[in-house]
Amino acid sequence: MSVNLQLVELQKNYRAVKALNSVSLNLQGNKIIVLLGVNGAGKTTLMRIIAGLEKPDCGQILFNNQNSDPKTLRHISTLVFQKTAMFTMNVYNNLAYGLKIRKVPKEEIHLRVCGSLEAVRLSGFEKRRAKKLSGGEQQRIALARAFLLNSNVLLLDEPTANLDPNSAIIIEKAIVSQKSSQRIIVMATHNLNQARRMADEIVHIHDGEIVEVAQPEDFFENPKSAITRKFINGELDF
Repeated sequence: MSVNLQLVELQKNYRAVKALNSVSLNLQGNKIIVLLGVNGAGKTTLMRIIAGLEKPDCGQILFNNQNSDPKTLRHISTLVFQKTAMFTMNVYNNLAYGLKIRKVPKEEIHLRVCGSLEAVRLSGFEKRRAKKLSGGEQQRIALARAFLLNSNVLLLDEPTANLDPNSAIIIEKAIVSQKSSQRIIVMATHNLNQARRMADEIVHIHDGEIVEVAQPEDFFENPKSAITRKFINGELDF
């Protein structure tokens, strides 16, 4: 059975700024859901709430039809930020750290670390100093660290921003390889071409509201929202 995450009427305000306004979504496993929108549209706020890092002012999140509080969401979700942070240790220990805290057996840690490095095409990097790697390599390590946790919900905030094309392609392929009926993948981007390549479903957020949800072909060829049409054509005013 595929996992399911339901967002019901989520709202989030930062003083006078309405970051999210009555956001409702039904997210399924075995899909890559791409959140599209301009900077400040609410993409990152939504992912931080799904990850349990922030609490909505009102609304509910249901995981497999069970109400989920921030503590539960932190247990089932992993958020990879746009700017990566590496520990001052080698690549292997950067990856193994979270599993050691969870008291995963040493042999399983080794298998999961090696498997995640293979997924991002960095096998053999185990002994390298993580902070000495290039920006693209560090981002791939951050992804590998998220992959090996096997979270039900994988959240990716602009995972290829400011990377060279080769690194971006490697990361895109690695993300696609993680699709599973037991994993929901949500990726935020403002890159229309990337959304067209990767998405099984596109969610367009504008001013904290969802204005369009569609499969890529319908989204780009026959958008229902006037705001979405302007976004695709680069005509939105800020």
